Amino acid sequence: MKLVTKSLERGFYAATNPISEWLLRAHVRPNTLTTVGALLVVISAAAFAFGWIRSGGALLLLSGVVDTFDGQVARRGGMVSKFGAFYDSTLDRVGDGATFIGIAAYLLHAPDVAWRIETAVLCMVAVLSSLLVSYARARAEGLGIDCKVGIVQRAERLLAIGVPSVLVGAGPRGIVLQVIVAVLAVLSTVTVVQRFVYVYKVTRDTA
Repeated sequence: MKLVTKSLERGFYAATNPISEWLLRAHVRPNTLTTVGALLVVISAAAFAFGWIRSGGALLLLSGVVDTFDGQVARRGGMVSKFGAFYDSTLDRVGDGATFIGIAAYLLHAPDVAWRIETAVLCMVAVLSSLLVSYARARAEGLGIDCKVGIVQRAERLLAIGVPSVLVGAGPRGIVLQVIVAVLAVLSTVTVVQRFVYVYKVTRDTA
């Protein structure tokens, strides 16, 4: 089960098709878009760290939108490459880590925030589990297994952090960000377990 369903994905791509077509006509390279998306998410992380929560959330959402265009442009323009896939995946992991580091930095120094250390630990768990979600899929695909199962993937993480941050900021005493981090840490860990179980079942049945 995914929170961002296929129908939502199709609707998003249909709405953004004109932009990807314009980028293709403008001869914008997919790796350029990947780089811009990564820079945006790093700037977003810095905004979170300095307490500019709404700006951080908006930049995070924008980075996610930009990140979808590199794949569309690559496929439509016949520019799909192994290095491009590697580059995109690697920078996505940098973005995942940077976002939670920025949030942890804010919660550690912001005034009137309770449970500082506990939330920082949850940020570490969220970083680790988000990286494991991506690694599990990559390793499974290296074994010839399509492994896109799981409740929380990168799109869900971006939306779960970005949308509440834009709408309500950090919340009183940072509680909104703390709840988001806690929920993502738990759900990302659940997703890792789901992928382990899925790969185990597939490999057992194959054997």
